Amino acid sequence: MPTPRHRITFPGASGHELAARLDLPAGPPKAYALFAHCFTCGKDLRSATSIAASLTDAGFAVLRFDFTGLGGSEGEFENTNFTSNVDDLVAAATWLRETHRAPQLLVGHSLGGAAVVVAAQHIPEVKAVATIGAPSESGHVNQLFVDSVEEIEENGSAVVELAGRRFTITKQLVDDLRSGRVTEAATELRRPLLVLHSPVDNVVGVEHAAALFRAARHPRSFVSLDGADHLLSKVADAVYAAKTIGTWAERYLEDESGVRPPPGASAPVVVSETGQGKFLNHVVVGDHRFLADEPESIGGFDAGPSPYDLLGAALGACTSMTIRMYADHKQIPLDRVTVEVSHDQVHPDDAGVVVEGHEGKIDRFRRSITVEGDLDDQQRDGILRIADKCPVHRTLERTSHIETDLA
Repeated sequence: MPTPRHRITFPGASGHELAARLDLPAGPPKAYALFAHCFTCGKDLRSATSIAASLTDAGFAVLRFDFTGLGGSEGEFENTNFTSNVDDLVAAATWLRETHRAPQLLVGHSLGGAAVVVAAQHIPEVKAVATIGAPSESGHVNQLFVDSVEEIEENGSAVVELAGRRFTITKQLVDDLRSGRVTEAATELRRPLLVLHSPVDNVVGVEHAAALFRAARHPRSFVSLDGADHLLSKVADAVYAAKTIGTWAERYLEDESGVRPPPGASAPVVVSETGQGKFLNHVVVGDHRFLADEPESIGGFDAGPSPYDLLGAALGACTSMTIRMYADHKQIPLDRVTVEVSHDQVHPDDAGVVVEGHEGKIDRFRRSITVEGDLDDQQRDGILRIADKCPVHRTLERTSHIETDLA
C-alpha cells in the first residue's frame, strides 16, 4: 500500500530551518516516532528510509530530519555539536507536539542513538527509546578523525574527509563530544530501552552496546543484528531492525489511532468498521484477520483491498486452485500458475456479450493466466477450458440470491 511522505521544514534549536520528512501510515497512526540519523549522515540515508518505511507499515508515523548544517537543513555544520543535535531533537518533538502529536518513540542510529538517549529526558511524552549501533559515549566519534585531533587542538579546526565528503571539524565540536554523558543519561532514562547492535560492527564496537545495556534500568532489551554493518547498508538488516523495534515498542506505547478491536468470528465472514475514516473495515474470516478499504481518490486510506479487489482476488485464487487440482489429476507437469485479474464496468456491446433484459453497464472481469512448465498445446488448451469451471467463475456468471436481515 502507498505510504504518504511529506516534505516539511521546522525551526531547529538555533533558529535555522531544518529539512524533514514525515512518513505517515495508511490510516491514523498508532503513535508518532522520531528518528535521529548517524553522524554526518542524513534523513535520506538508505537505511533511514528503510527503517521509516517499515515502521509506517507497522502503523507508526515517523519524522526524520537533517540536523543543522547537514543535508537540506540550514546552518553551518562546523557550528554544531552533540548538544545542538540533542536540542534539534527536542525542537523536532516540539514541532510534532504542536502540529500533530508528540512522539512516544525515539529511534536513533549511531551517534543519533546516543542523542535520543540524552534527549528523551527533555521530551515527557516519550514512552520508549531504541538505539541502533550507538556509542555509549559521544566522544567515541572523535576516533573518526583521530589523525586530525592535534591540528584541531592547535588551530581550532581542521578539514576532515568522512565517507568521501569533507567536513570542517572544530575544537568546540571535539570538546562537546567528549563531554557527552550518554551512559549517565541511560541510567536516568527511566523508560524502556532497546539496544540493537551488530557484533561485527567495526565502527562502533559491540562493547558500547554492553555498556549502554548495563547502564540502563529495567525494562531493557538487547537484540543482536548478526552480520550487519554499521550503516545497515543491506535493506534486509534495516527492515529487520525496524520490525523488531515496532513489535517491541507496541508493549509500551499508547495506541492513538482510535481503532476499534476486530470482532469475533461469529459467522464464516464478519466485517466491521474500525472507527477510522469512512471506509476502513476489519475483515474476519475464521482465524484470519485483515483490513478492507477504498482508495484515497474516493476518501479511503488505501489501507487494504477494496471490495472489488477482494472479489477479483476470489476469482484469481479459485482459478489458480482449480487449475492446480486439474493439473495434478491429469499429471500435467505444471510448475506454477499465475492469474492476473482486473475489473471494470462496460456496456455489453463493448464486452462482446448479449445480456437479455439488462440495461446499462455490466461488470467485466479480465483474467490473464500464465502457466509455467513443460506443457504441450493440448495441455495448455485443457487448462484454459478448466479455468471457466472454477466455482467462483460460475458464481459470478449466474444469478445469485442474497438474503438480508437486520440483526
